[in-house]
Amino acid sequence: MDDDLVLSAVEDAFRLAGLGQAQMPPKSYLTFPEAPGDLRTMPAFLPTLDAAGVKVVNSHPKNPKGGFPTVMATIVLNDPASGYPLAILAATRLTALRTGAAGALAARHLARPNSEVAGLIGAGTQAGHQLRFLKLVRTIRQVRVFDIDKSRAAAFCERAASEGIDARPTATAREAADADIVVTTTPGRGAVCEAGAFKPGAHINAIGADAPGKQELPVEVVMRAKVIVDHREQAAHSGEINLAIQRGMFRPEKIYAELGEIVAGKLPGRATDKELTIFDSTGLAIQDIAVAKRIYDRAQELGVGQKIDLLEI
Repeated sequence: MDDDLVLSAVEDAFRLAGLGQAQMPPKSYLTFPEAPGDLRTMPAFLPTLDAAGVKVVNSHPKNPKGGFPTVMATIVLNDPASGYPLAILAATRLTALRTGAAGALAARHLARPNSEVAGLIGAGTQAGHQLRFLKLVRTIRQVRVFDIDKSRAAAFCERAASEGIDARPTATAREAADADIVVTTTPGRGAVCEAGAFKPGAHINAIGADAPGKQELPVEVVMRAKVIVDHREQAAHSGEINLAIQRGMFRPEKIYAELGEIVAGKLPGRATDKELTIFDSTGLAIQDIAVAKRIYDRAQELGVGQKIDLLEI
């Protein structure tokens, strides 16, 4: 998948949402307490892109089935005019890429233009995609990486170094948080470090908290930052701000904007170099369907893919 195609499709999705030209109910969850894990359904319709469909995706952070990743996804893309299923797409990689693209889009509008140092807290697969797309929108000269698994952080930095990136593992999350752009991609069940670790003028992409009860940032940081969400209702229910809201320490009215409103030009992004900004990413079906439609259209142009008659008559 071409990175520019993914970033462009995700930007289209957010802009259309900001203009009120998207239909997207909040994602619904089935929970599997014993796994632990969950299964989510994510429908969306983007009329101007002639794109509609639904993604089914799981999240099993400690997957008991050997060899399976934390996240696996499938998308059914439908023709809005007839409802006919146009394509079934394996969407595990698509999900990872569109999440990375959303983080980059947020950084384009919210991080200081001269941001050069990135801090990654969590060194799993999504951290790699976040860095990959972040480099498309900012000149990153140094990356500081923390993971509770020291060997994973070291391996991440070795891979980055092989691509010409100055990446250094840190002993603590606080050291990684002392950066211009901070990206958190952990399983999200508690604050990754203390509130004082995040400096004024930084931008934070909070990626890991994407279900009720999850948390990566100290509530004090959420309270003092300018908070931008991907979707107000979804973020209040299952994003980084969900626990702060439950505890009565953050009101939904304090959300500055949805990212789509900024991308569409309805509201400005960063106002000063001293602002601490947070992008609360929960993952939106509009991202998935916009990227899936681009892939489908490209496949049609190239004549690739297996054709199956999905209509039983």
